[in-house]
Amino acid sequence: MRNYSLILLALYAVATMVWIGLSDGLIDRNGKPIGTDFSSFYAAGSLTLEGHAADAYAPSAHHAREQRQFGEKTPYYSWNYPPVFLLIAAALALLPYPLALALFQAAGLALYLMVIAAILAPARRRDPVFARNWLPAAAAFPAVFINLGHGQNGFMTAALLGAALVTLERPVVSGLCIGLLCYKPQFALVIPIALLAAGRWRVIASAAATTMALVAFSWLFFGTDAWTAFLASTEMSRKVLLEHGSVGFEKLPSAFAAVRMWGGSVLLAYSVQATLSIALAATLAWLWRSDAAFELKAAALAAASLLATPYMLDYDLVVAGLAIAYLARLGRARGFRSFDISLLAAAWIVPLLSRGIAKITGIPLGLSVLLLLYAAILHHALDDRKPSPLGAPSAAAA
Repeated sequence: MRNYSLILLALYAVATMVWIGLSDGLIDRNGKPIGTDFSSFYAAGSLTLEGHAADAYAPSAHHAREQRQFGEKTPYYSWNYPPVFLLIAAALALLPYPLALALFQAAGLALYLMVIAAILAPARRRDPVFARNWLPAAAAFPAVFINLGHGQNGFMTAALLGAALVTLERPVVSGLCIGLLCYKPQFALVIPIALLAAGRWRVIASAAATTMALVAFSWLFFGTDAWTAFLASTEMSRKVLLEHGSVGFEKLPSAFAAVRMWGGSVLLAYSVQATLSIALAATLAWLWRSDAAFELKAAALAAASLLATPYMLDYDLVVAGLAIAYLARLGRARGFRSFDISLLAAAWIVPLLSRGIAKITGIPLGLSVLLLLYAAILHHALDDRKPSPLGAPSAAAA
């Protein structure tokens, strides 16, 4: 585990240095800004600072700002986040672009690693070998490199969801973390179902209060126009980015994208995705009401959050790191069962392979591995629904 992780980390470092070295200032050798998607965040933030938050949702105005900042040949990177995320984008736009990008990614990576460390704390205390080797594996997880390359917010998403799970026995803090996830509402499809099934009413109340507060603050700072523009833009985003796949179906390891990549109609793709989402909701509710180990519940929620949404890109697979960590923690405590380690290894490496294999062969490898991982979690829960020796996260672990 350590050696393969260190090899990948070395390759990431070399690739990053070569890519930056071949770039012309802020523009890489393909004519794209360094950090690609982060250029959208920065442009939206700069428009917001000038009092034009609604323009971030107008493609012509937003693209014009990207071209002004990075050159006339800059491709268009759309802004699809609700105005609550403009609070972060505007703060980042106060800094020079290289510093803003570095700070956003470094802070996100640190939070992600801190959450993985908290999840694995019981296993690290029990097993010195595990304690020495978890960090290279967590840092070399290929989804980390993909997220860094895109300048995206996958670290933040994984850190908030992971922190919510780690602090579940502190409902106000856990709900706060879930509420902060409202900048990516597509990942909240199954989280309320799990909380309702488990009767976590105080967590739900805290999450709802946090979300309402963020919406109110964003409305107060950016006005009604920003929210109106965002709601109006969702229709175009749904049709262009999702249904017509302008972002590239090979980049979306979802059931919807798999059907569309195979030539299926939009209606069929929605039907398949809806069927899967309903099945995930039902099984997740059963699991969170059961006496299965907490690690299984947490891993299932992380995997289901990815599988339930039609719009999930490969950089979002950082969230799968939470499922891997919880299952590794359970395995170190109770012993791994047949094929567990092979499946965890497949889930760990698949972000590196998913996009390329889907583009060349049309095989949705990322989706397939996530489905296998979720099925394995349910199989373990059916076999053994006794509480884990580690139990729910303690206050010390939190």
